[in-house]
Amino acid sequence: MVAYVPPKQAGKYKAVASGAITNGKPVIVNSTGTVSQVSGSATSAGTSVVFETGVTESLGMAATFDSNSNRIVIAYQDGGNSNYGTAIVGTIDSSDNSISFGTAVVYHSANSNYNTASFDSNSNKVVIAFTAPADGTGKSYVGTVDPSDNSISFGSAVNFQAGARASHVSSAFDSNSNKVAIFYEDNGNSNYGTGIVGTVSGTSISYGSEAVFESAQVSAISATFDSSNNKVVIAYRDHGNSNYGTAVIGTISSTSISFGTPVVFESATTTGCSATFDTNSNKVFIAYDDHGATTQNAIIGTVSGTSISFGTAVAYETGVSTGNVLATGFDSSTNKVVVGYGDAGDSNKGKISVGSISGTSVSFETPVEFDAGATVPGYCEIPFDSNTNRLLLPYKDGNTDPAQAGAAVVIQTSATNLTSSENFIGLASGGTYADTAEATIDVVGTVNKDQSGLTAGQTYYVQTDGTLGTSADDPSVVAGTAISATELIVKG
Repeated sequence: MVAYVPPKQAGKYKAVASGAITNGKPVIVNSTGTVSQVSGSATSAGTSVVFETGVTESLGMAATFDSNSNRIVIAYQDGGNSNYGTAIVGTIDSSDNSISFGTAVVYHSANSNYNTASFDSNSNKVVIAFTAPADGTGKSYVGTVDPSDNSISFGSAVNFQAGARASHVSSAFDSNSNKVAIFYEDNGNSNYGTGIVGTVSGTSISYGSEAVFESAQVSAISATFDSSNNKVVIAYRDHGNSNYGTAVIGTISSTSISFGTPVVFESATTTGCSATFDTNSNKVFIAYDDHGATTQNAIIGTVSGTSISFGTAVAYETGVSTGNVLATGFDSSTNKVVVGYGDAGDSNKGKISVGSISGTSVSFETPVEFDAGATVPGYCEIPFDSNTNRLLLPYKDGNTDPAQAGAAVVIQTSATNLTSSENFIGLASGGTYADTAEATIDVVGTVNKDQSGLTAGQTYYVQTDGTLGTSADDPSVVAGTAISATELIVKG
């Protein structure tokens, strides 16, 4: 047998450390030319906090982030108080991923279904819209948050739809036109999909004329704003076309809205969907329930003019989720999309699945459990708090006493400084280095002798938390091949 002869130890690189670097750990090069140890954190959920002890209907729950006051506002149907429309304001603490709430405020003293909430960053107001079964109208209120005591006050109710009940209400704020757009199933017009544009002034809102986006019955409506193309994207279930998952583009001009041609994104019964916009990739992300399938899927949409095209669907959950109600959000601090859902394949436990968009596809991390009991997330977008770089997921908690209370959990998505094999340059060698010290790095082709517990002949990958592992992480970066328990040929 010919003995293995390791390569010469000539491939060493010296650079200034940015942050402390531990001997033998994977290292990246920064845009400044300094080097840093690979580091990161996994997706995690804080401790669930109950904001409403009464029964809180998931289909009547919504949330938005007020970037003026740096507060989260949750709107919900309070089953413990005659189903009154109620709102509560929360403050996220990023030090322990917790949230504290102010006192709940009733904005509508009657039954309030299908609540939706959006934040108008032009007027610094929260707009809550819903359907009011008592008088058969679609109503809305404008709210003002007071951060000093986590309170919210409201103006008077304004109808956005009168004469017949509006269902499956969703809304989005168009930051280009500074308008709030509301979308709904118009029960007074053959259940057609309909939209209307609102203009906030003070503590009130006025509306233009209704416009139909789908001349058939619709449900499971979810709207989001594409800030790259200045378009509103509406995802929904089209009952007039075999219940297929469908999306359409809306363009706001003054107080009116016009629509492009609807595009099918799922040619099967789609019983629930939720849309959000990724401002990093400038793509639309839609998670949905492909009814009858053994997976729960998501798909990426690209807006062009007044149309939208889609990539191939990707599963975010291989079991069957509750499907009908799920929530999505986007974390702009880590450029990750998030889906919250109840996993029917695992005792309806509350879970979150975090994904990264690349081109017209998305890859998901392993789902993370946030509640061991039966849960149903609110049928809304998961708001991102840009002040704390956290998301908040409101949901109906079946694990409380009494059951089905309104609860919320803070989410911190995974983050790492390892972007790809391009910024990984090797393994620290010769000792541990303090911040600003000159560090020595074993680069590609060099044998790093500062490891322990390796298996000879095994390929090792750089993990996003800075460790080495035998399976690829995301991104997939090869660290090298072990030739002994303490030696690794650096490959990159």
